[in-house]
Amino acid sequence: MSNFATRWSESLLDTYPAPPVELVAGDGATVTDADGKTYIDMLAGIAVNALGHANPAIVQAVSQQVATLGHVSNLFGSHPVVEVAEKLRARVGDETARVFFSNSGAEANEAAFKLARLTGRGRILAAEHGFHGRTMGSLALTGQPEKQAPFAPLPAGVEFYPYGDIDALTALVEQNPTDTAAIILEPIQGETGVIPAPEGFLQAVRSLCDEHGIFFITDEVQTGVGRTGTFFAFEDAGVVPDVITMAKGLGGGLPIGATIARGKAATLFTPGSHGTTFGGNPVACAAANAVLDTIDDWFLANVRRKAAVLIDETTDVPGVAEVRGRGLMLGVVLEQPVAKLVVKHGLEHGVILNAPSDTVIRLTPPLVISDNEIQQAVERLAAAIAQAAERN
Repeated sequence: MSNFATRWSESLLDTYPAPPVELVAGDGATVTDADGKTYIDMLAGIAVNALGHANPAIVQAVSQQVATLGHVSNLFGSHPVVEVAEKLRARVGDETARVFFSNSGAEANEAAFKLARLTGRGRILAAEHGFHGRTMGSLALTGQPEKQAPFAPLPAGVEFYPYGDIDALTALVEQNPTDTAAIILEPIQGETGVIPAPEGFLQAVRSLCDEHGIFFITDEVQTGVGRTGTFFAFEDAGVVPDVITMAKGLGGGLPIGATIARGKAATLFTPGSHGTTFGGNPVACAAANAVLDTIDDWFLANVRRKAAVLIDETTDVPGVAEVRGRGLMLGVVLEQPVAKLVVKHGLEHGVILNAPSDTVIRLTPPLVISDNEIQQAVERLAAAIAQAAERN
């Protein structure tokens, strides 16, 4: 691994530190490193590998497609892209819905940003501590000043409200409602510690948007595709946004993003107003079709069942203050600020974890993880927490 780390550092720009482990293979909810050690993957590529590693349906779909037609650009059509779009429209349940495909969550949010601009209104309201990507437009929507500061000036017109505070958001809108184009939010904030929106918040935002003709944009990049136990996280609130952005789990490991617009929002893009070379390519869409065909009602019910098991088991671990989130997108809040150490010791114990903050461990395992793997992962998590607490 030391040689690999050196090669990494000498070859790649310094945006990520040299990785502690070189992974060479995966199967379901486990991965194997270059030394032959196996880990239970409780991160799934940050909520990407929804159907696990080397999923047979994805492997078959991608292999067949790449051997048939790999890329055509959007100057021509291919069957897989239309199929995915039709399936996503059906999931939204609105005949006016239309889809734009891209390659990532950041790109999906860039498209949503441009849709908001096309309303002719100048203001976009985004949540404090939210995360929508690192490209310039998506970064402008990201409510984390420390990430924004080095890249100023960012695109203008974005203002921030306290996440979950409908009174503060209403007051911000009422400063100039006729110039407010959109409100964007994550149903569960992922990058700042897995923080769900308060009960009733999404419904209140929907009503506020309806009152003033504002687009309601939900960033479902991390929460979508069954991650929270429903296909979209917003379903739990009984609302439907005007614009939905997706990525991560949609491709099951292949790069694909989607921006879904309905109603008036679906009419604003015209030929030439936005575009992409690789977005909606047949291979990524073949993978997405395999994912969408797998995630049915039975599958979602099983995600909710597994989530209940994982929450119950993790809540009882010594050193855990609470477990928050929904489905298989959980934040394990620790009693001590040792989350980074827990991630390090987790690797020693054979479990892949993530720490979005000093006190939170994020769990986003493959949705196909077994009950036995959940049990083993919790045992290894408990050992890592105990070890980190001793060293603190």
